[in-house]
Amino acid sequence: MTTANSTVLVVDDQPPNVRLLEAILAPRGYDVRTASSGDEALRKIAADDIDLVLLDIVMPGMDGYEVCRRIREQVDTAYLPVVMVTASGDEQKVKALEAGADDFLTKPVNQSELLARVASLARIKRYQDTIKRQAGELAEWNQELESRVETQVTQLQRMSRLRRFLSPQLAELIVDSGDESFLESHRREIVVVFCDLRGFTTFAEASEPEEVMGVLKEYHQALGDLIFRFEGTLERFAGDGLMVFFNDPVRCEDGPLRAIRMSVAMRTRVRGLAEAWRRRGHDLGLGIGIAQGYATLGKIGFDSRLDYAAIGSVTNLAARLCADADPWQILVTERVYSAAGDLVVGEDSGNREVRGFSRTVHAFSVRGIDSARTVS
Repeated sequence: MTTANSTVLVVDDQPPNVRLLEAILAPRGYDVRTASSGDEALRKIAADDIDLVLLDIVMPGMDGYEVCRRIREQVDTAYLPVVMVTASGDEQKVKALEAGADDFLTKPVNQSELLARVASLARIKRYQDTIKRQAGELAEWNQELESRVETQVTQLQRMSRLRRFLSPQLAELIVDSGDESFLESHRREIVVVFCDLRGFTTFAEASEPEEVMGVLKEYHQALGDLIFRFEGTLERFAGDGLMVFFNDPVRCEDGPLRAIRMSVAMRTRVRGLAEAWRRRGHDLGLGIGIAQGYATLGKIGFDSRLDYAAIGSVTNLAARLCADADPWQILVTERVYSAAGDLVVGEDSGNREVRGFSRTVHAFSVRGIDSARTVS
């Protein structure tokens, strides 16, 4: 039996008894500490790391029963093994157990019995220490786990909020970096795409709400996938209306071309949906307007409900061009059309009076992308 590092406190007011127990235990590898009174014993138990107490009953002042009861009253020593050394029979043994002793020895002490009982209780103490240490480690792990879970929940909440208007890749990048400075108000030139369904108001008035919601769900899912694929920033869905912008918060040199590419893809995809809608008796088309200009961008709202928005006449212009577009038409400003380059195939749509703007707007209608000029 390994006894190394087991510390035994021998408590007895008679020095010969102390020397006897020390002579038996020390050669077996026990670290023997001594106390000649109950008060001294309690002080040493409080100050030292004691593994087991050999406690005499009859001592001046505080007797062994009281010392044992005091040991059991303290949280840190409630399970400290205590062996009481009795001078005689059953009555003292019963009182020793009632006081909280784990075991007892009868004087004169039998050496073999002493070593066996001490070894057994020292082993139990080591088990208790192991359990206490593991409980402490488990508490630390649980605390760390709670902290990690709280951090992950916070990140998921941030991710959920950011993914409402950013591509998943960008939202993940921002969450990982912890940088949300882009949410603060700032001014930047952007390209705005606004689109909505032609004939939607008539359809909504004549259809059941569940059917309207079903069409909107298909429409939003189809366009939402394309917004993220082209790395646009989604500002909002408003019924059948949808607004996306480019060059914020991620800068892109090809904002006009990317906006037109996305719009052409949207038109193609919604045409496919419209065929199915038409078979269900719904005559719906898509109109798109694109404009480029400066806007103020940042978070708007209140603490419990924030959005990332673009404010400026460029957003109104894109919305007005969208409203002016025929079904399946993509109307863009001259600036967007010129900046997009030769890949865009379109035609001059003339100067248009746009509600809310004092000057006419020179617009172009986009037919598509010249795939022959597209570089892979």
